[in-house]
Amino acid sequence: MKDLQIPLNQTQKVRLLRALQQLQDLASKVTSSASVTVADTIPVNHEDGVLKGHGTSELDGEVVATLCGVVERVNKLVYIRALRARYKPEVGDIIVGRVTEVAPKRWRLEINFSQDAVLMLSSMNLPDGIQRRRTAVDELNMRSIFEENDVVCAEVRGFQHDGSLHLQARSQKYGKLERGQLLMVPPYLVKRRKQHFHHLERFAVDMILGCNGFIWVGEHVEARDNMVEDQESRPEQQNGKLNIISMRVEEQERTYTSLETRQSICRIANAVRVLSSLGFSLNIEVIMETVELSISLNLDIHEMLGAEFCVQIAEREVEWRSSLSKKKG
Repeated sequence: MKDLQIPLNQTQKVRLLRALQQLQDLASKVTSSASVTVADTIPVNHEDGVLKGHGTSELDGEVVATLCGVVERVNKLVYIRALRARYKPEVGDIIVGRVTEVAPKRWRLEINFSQDAVLMLSSMNLPDGIQRRRTAVDELNMRSIFEENDVVCAEVRGFQHDGSLHLQARSQKYGKLERGQLLMVPPYLVKRRKQHFHHLERFAVDMILGCNGFIWVGEHVEARDNMVEDQESRPEQQNGKLNIISMRVEEQERTYTSLETRQSICRIANAVRVLSSLGFSLNIEVIMETVELSISLNLDIHEMLGAEFCVQIAEREVEWRSSLSKKKG
């Protein structure tokens, strides 16, 4: 998702710059690690021995930074953690991706990584819900499961010997995502947490915060057991054409998303857009606070992307961090 181009008047510009400066000052007080730019010298104790890690180099006997970021130290290892970097997958990461190719026995997905990820046919649940070996028929029916441009949720399985990144989707919570919006934000804004799946009951909306910076906001879908569903549908199929027609009507009703739910999806998505444009870390608490603020101010959904609301979010963040630092102090 590209940064929002928000037109600010002079007063709003001054307020926003002041808020961002205050946030920077507060962050420098809290963070003990030093921020460095390219060619800055990193103070180290050569007597204890130093291991130069990522983003560091040696010049004239001194350790210098080759990246902009924060100095991190683990025992003797010194490295730079880049503030803005591409997504670096770790095993177990929850990601959201878009299918780019249906290949033999696998799908390729764009996940905001340096290369496409691979989801093997053998690494996911089949629609019939039965655990069995994949056959040639399953391979021929791959497009009925996922096709190009489908949005898919999966889990990082690991890197293979050929260097490719492999995914898996062996649970009901993974799979194809429909009836919602896909948002793309810088991956460093989404921190790894225990829970990346969120059901917002009040709005009847599901949100998935992908570790790769792809965020899904869509209508809530109940996880159903496919095996039970198949057993229930078999006797209906034997009754004849009348039941087939009624099933089609029910299917249309299930795929219809109410106006209220669509508005909720758009409001939550706009909250993500505003926070991302300001460079704030994204978690469910901050996103929902932003949504609640927009509701309390009686803002229409499109007004959330206006300059005034953007400035108010920055000022609210300053107040929250200031009160937090006072409590710690």
